[in-house]
Amino acid sequence: MTLRKAVGLPTVGEFGDPRVLLDLAVAAEERGWDGVFLWDHVLYHQPSWPVVNPTVALAAIAARTGRVRLGVLMTALPRRRVQVVARETVSLDVLSGGRLVFGAALGSMDAEYAAFGEDPALTRRAGKLDESLAVPTRLWSGERVDHRGTYLTVDGVIMQPPPVQRPRIPIWCAGRWPVRAGFRRAARWDGAMPTFDGYGRDRGVVPPGDLAAVVDFLHEQRGDLERRGDLDATPGGFDVVMEGWSGPQEAEAYAEVGLTWWVEAMGWWRGGVADARSRIAAGP
Repeated sequence: MTLRKAVGLPTVGEFGDPRVLLDLAVAAEERGWDGVFLWDHVLYHQPSWPVVNPTVALAAIAARTGRVRLGVLMTALPRRRVQVVARETVSLDVLSGGRLVFGAALGSMDAEYAAFGEDPALTRRAGKLDESLAVPTRLWSGERVDHRGTYLTVDGVIMQPPPVQRPRIPIWCAGRWPVRAGFRRAARWDGAMPTFDGYGRDRGVVPPGDLAAVVDFLHEQRGDLERRGDLDATPGGFDVVMEGWSGPQEAEAYAEVGLTWWVEAMGWWRGGVADARSRIAAGP
């Protein structure tokens, strides 16, 4: 399978301006990148930094591009209202002509829950994430939805229009290896985006063998789900996505063990917006 390469853009700090994100995304399409993906935050660790809404920024990007895949990696779905998410995602899919990927995760900042009176406990967030993934996918169908769960209620709702993509928008979920729970969730859907305990910015490069262990686990889980008839995946295979700061052969080494998307991480830690413009202009 061909490795696709995308640009990953923060939505905070000097990147916290929708006009900057739009310019970078248009340049990415012009220079041959395959996708543009944004962060999702309402707050950030530095309280004085600007933060931009990723849905608003993606709408502008969708209107000004025509080829690249688009999405948020990852939407902190447990702190979002699923009916709003369902409307936003369909609108973005229609506006982009069917180019949206929906990424979902727990969220990386407890404060984005607690500061607004919501329970930040991981167990609650995980339960709400699982239920919140099931409801929008049903709302996307355009058929009547009735749902009464632990966290969510939907009474006889029909949402139109459906997404452009059929049977639905692809869903990617995040996980932090070696914790398995996030990958069990991801295996049910259309893609996984692993991060790795002990690795990150300025903490070394993830060995390809570590990614291979994740891929093997995902295949095992998907096989079990398929045998039980519980697989919710769309046709067209399963994506494995990693974000990082690539060397000349790094992304290709990961592709050999199952990576399908490399997301080139832009940010203040590697030169900010100026470096992002240069790296994007250099092409994938």
